[in-house]
Amino acid sequence: MYSNFKEQAIEYAKQAVQEDNAGNYPQAFALYMNALEYFKTHLKYEKNPKIREAITQKFTEYLRRAEEIRAVLDGGGGGPPGDAAAASSRPNAAAKQTPKDGGEGGDDAEKEKLRAGLNSAIVREKPNVKWGDVAGLESAKQALQEAVILPVKFPQFFTGKRRPWRAFLLYGPPGTGKSYLAKAVATEADSTFFSVSSSDLVSKWMGESEKLVSNLFQMARESAPSIIFIDEIDSLGGQRGEGNESEASRRIKTEILVQMQGVGNNDEKVLVLAATNTPYSLDQAIRRRFDKRIYIPLPDLKARQHMFKVHLGDTPHNLAESDFESLASRTEGFSGSDISVCVKDVLFEPVRKTQDAMFFIKTSNGMWMPCGPKQEGAVQISMQELAAEGQAAKIIPPPISSRDFDKVLARQRPTVSKADLEVHERFTREFGEEG
Repeated sequence: MYSNFKEQAIEYAKQAVQEDNAGNYPQAFALYMNALEYFKTHLKYEKNPKIREAITQKFTEYLRRAEEIRAVLDGGGGGPPGDAAAASSRPNAAAKQTPKDGGEGGDDAEKEKLRAGLNSAIVREKPNVKWGDVAGLESAKQALQEAVILPVKFPQFFTGKRRPWRAFLLYGPPGTGKSYLAKAVATEADSTFFSVSSSDLVSKWMGESEKLVSNLFQMARESAPSIIFIDEIDSLGGQRGEGNESEASRRIKTEILVQMQGVGNNDEKVLVLAATNTPYSLDQAIRRRFDKRIYIPLPDLKARQHMFKVHLGDTPHNLAESDFESLASRTEGFSGSDISVCVKDVLFEPVRKTQDAMFFIKTSNGMWMPCGPKQEGAVQISMQELAAEGQAAKIIPPPISSRDFDKVLARQRPTVSKADLEVHERFTREFGEEG
């Protein structure tokens, strides 16, 4: 399978060199970046160390050339310096420039390789989730705004001993909106947003994981103001000293501790935001690094009511405000994710009715909608028959009704147990605060 990635990378690299030679630098840059992505994916699967070394060398050469082109494009200049086809025509160029004795040049090449892998963690497009889209959680939103928005827009507020919050831990049952809240932060903050998971920071190569952590924080400091979001941090920062803990796991936790301590002390405009479903599994030293530990609970009545409206969006429906209030009261114990799944199921109910309908009525705008057999103007015909008559584009499903929700809620159950809630509530009493 992974040979396809290498072949695709080589093809993109050839095209990049051709465009580079022709002076088409924007196209060349885009092709170089495509090649680098495929080389990076191939490296995840390649087992042969010699082949890995050769690919890493080519990766470094193409990355260096892409950076040269980007620097010129950003500056609005002409062509980048150097031989346009250097990466292709001189395969050993990087090896000659990189000392074999582990000197400074070798460190730079390795740093470039690690940073290239972390580049995919930067969220370059806003997720388009506004604060208003997040139902409830007013305390959590206020605290995050204090940490994210105010220091950038109103730096004069933070003088003397007043400093913005530097590290947040969002914890709670699965599906309560922790990652969704992080998306709102990414949308609303005028900062570089790094979104990472354990797979981005864990490497099978000895010593590389802690270097990835170190480079991530260094990149965040260079791009400040910036935010590092670590999802499922418990997979990286579990309790130290456990029997099944490896040496690599201990080292990566130590590096996280060192880097987070540095963030807080040096006031570098870097915010660390992390989420977990299992806060008790976090190492206590890592837990202490988070000066704000906010519980993201199951949505309350008003939040559930808002969620039903948000998930329905502009889909045609005939639900009144009282129907939304009823839905909210009937879904006690549902998480935000449960409500999302419920509405998604409901959205298909009109489609199912249309597929099964044997009677249709023609609306005033010439569209066909399913109806009951006794409805005035009803025509006995199926969806397939209408489609056969060339009317497929004019068939529309009926609006969503409260009965559709009744049908779905009769078979859906909440996914968060009372035992899970008790664990998080106990942690909140001991270490956290309500969101």
